[in-house]
Amino acid sequence: MTRSRINGNFIDKTFTIVANILLRIIPTTSGEKEAFTYYRDGMSAQSEGNYAEALQNYYEAMRLEIDPYDRSYILYNIGLIHTSNGEHTKALEYYFRALERNPFLHRGEQAIRQGDSEIAESWFDQAAEYWKQAIALTPGNYIEAQNWLKITGRFE
Repeated sequence: MTRSRINGNFIDKTFTIVANILLRIIPTTSGEKEAFTYYRDGMSAQSEGNYAEALQNYYEAMRLEIDPYDRSYILYNIGLIHTSNGEHTKALEYYFRALERNPFLHRGEQAIRQGDSEIAESWFDQAAEYWKQAIALTPGNYIEAQNWLKITGRFE
């Protein structure tokens, strides 16, 4: 039985219903849909602190997902779990792999180092939009991102 069928949390149930509707109406392949299902179940398990189950789901999502952009977020979440488990070297490995697939994750910081604050703000605004979407999907996750959004005045 998939996690989405056994989860009793109202927010998770709502997310599952919306995600299932989107999976039916958005034109995607069956492999993409299956990869997203594993990713969604991984996020749910991660939010509950069930890291072993989350990792299993993320690894299966990685096996199925072909889009580098989507893979970058799976890798990033795997890194978060390893950070939570105190496995910082392993976490860094996954963060670097995520950045290789999605260099936009750190372009704002690069722009600051190059002295271009206007471009940096643009990248940070784009990052804020992605974080807001992720937080809307799993409100209990990404506490650091929520704090960053509040501190920088990007939280609505």
